[in-house]
Order: sequence, then C-alpha cells, then structure tokens
Amino acid sequence: MPTLTNRAKPVDRRPMTMMEKMYLPAIAKGMGITLKHFFSKKVTVQYPEEKRPFSPVFRGLHILNRDEEGRENCTACGLCAVACPAEAITMEAAERKEGEEHLYREEKYAAKYEINMLRCIFCGLCEEACPKDAIYLSETFAPSNYKRETFIYGKNDLLIPDPKKEPELYQQALGSRAKREGKKG
Repeated sequence: MPTLTNRAKPVDRRPMTMMEKMYLPAIAKGMGITLKHFFSKKVTVQYPEEKRPFSPVFRGLHILNRDEEGRENCTACGLCAVACPAEAITMEAAERKEGEEHLYREEKYAAKYEINMLRCIFCGLCEEACPKDAIYLSETFAPSNYKRETFIYGKNDLLIPDPKKEPELYQQALGSRAKREGKKG
C-alpha cells in the first residue's frame, strides 16, 4: 500500500558492524548534540528579573474604568454578567443619591461588583459587551495565593485609581492600553 506522505523509511535489517556494536559513534554524536545546545542561546526567562513581552491581545486582570473626572463608568446594566460564559461576574445596582454626582456618571451605579477569578476564563466577552467602556482586561497577571476567598475581586480591587487624585497611578494602570488606543484614534 502506498504511503500518504512519502516519508516512510525502510527498516535496515543488516547485521551491526564492529563500530556500531561498540556504540562509540552514537555516543560521540549524542555528546556533539549536547555540546551544541550547551553553548547556544538560552530560551529560559529568569522571571522576577526579566519579564517577557506580551502579545498585544493578551488578556489579564479586569479593571473597572473611570472617566477623566474620576467618576465610575459602570452603570450596572448587567450586560457583562450576562455575556460571561463562566458566570464569574455578579453585581447589584443602586440609585445615585443627591450629592454623589461627582462619583457616578449615571443615575444607576454598581453598588456591588465582584468577579470570581477562579471561574473567569479571560475570554474578554465582558469587555466587548460593555456599552460604556467600563470594564477592560489589563496586561497584569492574577497573583497567586493560597486561599480561594482572595480570588474574588470586589469593586474596590477592580476600580482604576482616580485620575484627578492619583494621575501617576491612573496612567500606570492604563498601561500600554492607552498607548494602543492613542495610536488608533
């Protein structure tokens, strides 16, 4: 029967020669391969000191966004929670009270907003579903921990720093996302 790839090699059934019986050529060939790899460039990244570059489409931890005045963008519409296939997002809506106009953009806001990072599959559907650009996935890893409770991120953990009170932290939290959007627009 003919082969599909024409890469088949016939098996050599000849008896071994004296050099082949001593295995010296095979050992020398193996040592040559080892020495070649010993002096080649290493591919291992020494993590704490070196950080490998991420892809532009990398999706990390979630961030709840604010506008330029420091008000929360989230209006608790629930589209992100509905779009989440892992059902990792839970929220409770509340009405804005008098005098809270500087905190929230709309009449409704998310009083409670939680993401269970152990359930999250980092698909980015919450980011796509949000009509107010209130949530996005940053370029930050979820830190490791020993307790399950620490992987449930509340609203205070997810909110980006206030751009008026902490402009350096705000720009740092935006990261290269702001650079990419600046190039687009």
